[in-house]
Amino acid sequence: MPRPARYDFVTNPVAHSEAIVAGEKYRFTVLTDGLLRYEWAEDGQFEDRASTFATCRKLTVPDFYVWDRGHIIEIVTKRFHVIYNKKKFSSEGFAIQLKGPLTTKWTYGQNATNLGGTTRTLDMVNGRTNVEPGVLSREGFAVLDDSNTMMFEKDGWIGPRKSGDRSDGYIFLYGHDYREAMRAYYAVSGSQPLLPRWALGNWWSRYHPFTREEYLDLMDHFDNDDVPMNVGVLDMDWHRVWDLPPGYGNGWTGYSWNKKFFPDPPAFLEELHDRNLRVTLNVHPADGIRGFEDQYEEVAKYLGIDPKTKQPAGFDCTNRNFMDAYFDIVHHEHEEMGVDFWWVDWQQGNRSKIPGVDPLWVLNHFHFLDNGRGRQRALILSRFGGPGSHRYQIGFSGDTVMTWDSLNFQPEFTATASNIGYGWWSHDIGGHMHGYKDDELTARWVQLGCWSPILRLHSSNNIFNTREPWTFMPEACGVMEDTLRLRHRLIPYLYTMNARCASDDEPLIQPMYWDYPEVDEAYKVPNQFRFGSELTVAPITAARDTTTHLAATKAWLPPLRYVDIFTGVVYDGDRELLFHRPLSGYPVLAPEGAIIPLDAAWRPENGSPNPTALEVLLVAGADGSFTLIEDNGTGTRVDDGDFRMIEDGGVESEPDNVRFIYTPITYKQSTGVLKIGPTSSSDPSIPKNRDWKVRLIAHSVKNKSEIRCVMTSSKKAKPISYTTTAASNGTILSLGSVPSDHTCVIELGGGPQLDVIDPTKKIWPMLYDSCMDYDQKESIWNVVKADQPLGTRVGRLQNMGIKQGLLDAILELMLADSRYARE
Repeated sequence: MPRPARYDFVTNPVAHSEAIVAGEKYRFTVLTDGLLRYEWAEDGQFEDRASTFATCRKLTVPDFYVWDRGHIIEIVTKRFHVIYNKKKFSSEGFAIQLKGPLTTKWTYGQNATNLGGTTRTLDMVNGRTNVEPGVLSREGFAVLDDSNTMMFEKDGWIGPRKSGDRSDGYIFLYGHDYREAMRAYYAVSGSQPLLPRWALGNWWSRYHPFTREEYLDLMDHFDNDDVPMNVGVLDMDWHRVWDLPPGYGNGWTGYSWNKKFFPDPPAFLEELHDRNLRVTLNVHPADGIRGFEDQYEEVAKYLGIDPKTKQPAGFDCTNRNFMDAYFDIVHHEHEEMGVDFWWVDWQQGNRSKIPGVDPLWVLNHFHFLDNGRGRQRALILSRFGGPGSHRYQIGFSGDTVMTWDSLNFQPEFTATASNIGYGWWSHDIGGHMHGYKDDELTARWVQLGCWSPILRLHSSNNIFNTREPWTFMPEACGVMEDTLRLRHRLIPYLYTMNARCASDDEPLIQPMYWDYPEVDEAYKVPNQFRFGSELTVAPITAARDTTTHLAATKAWLPPLRYVDIFTGVVYDGDRELLFHRPLSGYPVLAPEGAIIPLDAAWRPENGSPNPTALEVLLVAGADGSFTLIEDNGTGTRVDDGDFRMIEDGGVESEPDNVRFIYTPITYKQSTGVLKIGPTSSSDPSIPKNRDWKVRLIAHSVKNKSEIRCVMTSSKKAKPISYTTTAASNGTILSLGSVPSDHTCVIELGGGPQLDVIDPTKKIWPMLYDSCMDYDQKESIWNVVKADQPLGTRVGRLQNMGIKQGLLDAILELMLADSRYARE
């Protein structure tokens, strides 16, 4: 069998000589004006191989100068000033002064108040857990120790670090310029790969011994309930688990289909593909390939084992022959049956036969390269191995305990992962194990899943622990199903953000302090996050108030005017506040000028093809622009995790290209003109004509005749007929079919403004549903609607002895928009 090329991948680990300042035992590499690599090697032998973190040190050399004063050397860039005594690194002899707004001084060995990164697993975690550091801190510096990580040889194979007294560190010196720090991180470690479009939809997973009939019936049940699915996950029991021959131990590791459950695996996988589902299988590789496995004989012969002995082919990630057999015999046979990608569930520690070589790293790296062979866009689901793991996209965060405390930690955990470049966490939505049955908790977890990088439902093998919406009470069932449909409607927006993540190094989820590093309040809302370029989410992670039936969450709004895209309520920014929502509500806010494209279908298709109809959410009040990005699904990543884009719509010239297709959407506030298109390509994957809707969030059309819609091409303009429909959160303009190569122009009239909404209309149903004394309820209502100044009414309410939860909910609405007080 020829040696596969899977072990080769593109690296540029040797820095330009002009970036290096070195002595006999020390070496500095000025990678960027804010990123410094520092090495000490007692034997004078420095490391130029790629590591798991650093795959590209050959960057453009920044401006810097060196002042060698004999016993002291100084290195200066526009961001930092190094002073070093040329001796073994110590706090007395190695210090760096930050330049710019922060004048922090770092000395060797000093730790900052790190803003956090992520951790390998949440297995068995109930609530909070410690996370490993990221590369951001409020002090403005952060150290990444790369001294003990695995290395890659020139041919792509793995190797240990050199032995001896040595250290290898990277210090990020960007002050509060958090985005530039992250761009430097990605420059050295590689960008996040582009996910296939279908991965952004709903995943079904449950640790349960499904049969073929049960699994297909389940998928059909979702379909009949108009709930789309894109990925079918098969946990442990797809393979033989309990009926192993004597002497083979447990069934945790397995590669032979359980024929009692799946008598014809290829036919079963084809049936899932016929439903437009991709399929992944869970694997626990630790026990290797044992004598009872269907593929054992071929593996044994390849490894020089006499199959008659039934000697196991032990798992050994450091053995190239074993890894060849592991992929080329075992996994590829399953892929030929129809398996699309693998869930690599390694839980057996970080040691192997070679010191410093972590089996999880080996599995992640080579599984990803192997899955991306040919023209398929690579994808794996696995665990976080450490800095650099973002190159293998989707992380399985582990088996959390199902409690409100665990839900409350998950948004923060997801957001801080971006501080170490890890943008695609997949949590067990709903939690995994133990805990208790709580319809509200599960529904809120599914809502968080909608606003998470990946939405993968999952649960343990407890027979009572389910995630099927119809197994919950009607209220929760309806919320879960609506949320799962919404996730698929969001895919045009999500895929655009996916492309942005890969090309611009902008993770989908970002902590609030990335944009507002000098604002203390931005650090006080760890659960709140930016969701792509247009949206801010304040997750609800606590149960409802028993009086109001509303759940509350703390939020901070930057100094902009925002609108809740679901309710249409307008909020002043630059303040802290509490949001209150029923189970069917979730605080997702967009600022003036935001443009959010959605699939217009109420129930999008399985598989998430490029939609035939789109709905654009527009928040008037400021200029806005958004470029919808799609592709034809055939592009593949290149081996360094980066990709090239074809912007002219031409046919791919190389398999490494990703063919992006662009539809610009722009809005001009002064004229009230929204322009959509034209789409930049006539690719067959894009419908020749598309139906368009525009939802004007928090804007009522008072006079339909003021609106004018036309479509234009290079030759002429043609009026478009349209209809307007009032919605609870604004107005919907339905334009009908427009050729994709035309521009659609909607003229709303000069300077349209967001509605000033009368809060009493939203307070009435909330107060009506509250469980409380009738007389007090009536008294509250009389004050709310009194013909008095807003300040007077608020003061009266604050002195009526109202329960705090109800008072806060009323005041949220009355004080949401300061324009109301001025009317």
